[in-house]
This record gives sequence, structure tokens and C-alpha cells, in this order.
Amino acid sequence: MLGITALAAPLPQHVHAQTASVAAGPAIYVSEFEVTDPEGMKPYSARVEASFAPFGGRYIVRGGAVVSQEGAPSKRIVMIEFPSMERALAWYDSPAYAELKPIRHKAAASRVYTVQGTARMP
Repeated sequence: MLGITALAAPLPQHVHAQTASVAAGPAIYVSEFEVTDPEGMKPYSARVEASFAPFGGRYIVRGGAVVSQEGAPSKRIVMIEFPSMERALAWYDSPAYAELKPIRHKAAASRVYTVQGTARMP
């Protein structure tokens, strides 16, 4: 189980400089991938939501149809919204998710990134 210490971990150094000028708002983790080993991906799929829920993450896109207006679309897209960039990166760097990354790396070709959202208007 993750404790308060994991949630209060310092911000990792892989944050792009542009994020400092953006108003605080939610952050969206984006994973574009193609599963190359469906059986090998099952343990990841079964455990990933439990790894990000304690950080306030929730699915906003989980697979589904992709309609390309320009360029070739990814085979599968997942987006997870977090309350902040800090919470998103704390999850990505957490021990719970560290256990799952090798499963995803072995079972899928992927590109992942986190995008800073803007503050919601009232």
C-alpha cells in the first residue's frame, strides 16, 4: 500500500520547461500503443487501474474507436486524467507502477507522455 510519503515525493526532473508557465490544472497521461502480446498484456491491464487510483487518476479514454483526420492513428490510445502534473508524475514514478512498466514494455510497443491541462473555468 502506498503511504503519504509516496504522494508527497518530489517532482521528477523530466518535466518540460513549458509546464511552468501553464495555469495549474489537471494533467493527462497519454499512452499510444500497439499490443504485440495480448496474453502478456493481461497482468498489466488487470493491475494498472489500482496503481493510479490512489493518485487521483481516472480513465477518460480507454481504447475505443480512433478516427484519423490526418496521419496514421495509433492502434490503441489510453488517457488517464490526474488532478495535477505532480500527481501524474508521482504515479508514473511510483513503486506500484514500476512493477507494471516492464510488463507493458514486453507486451506492447508504446509511446507515453503526460500533458499539462489548463485550469477549468468556473
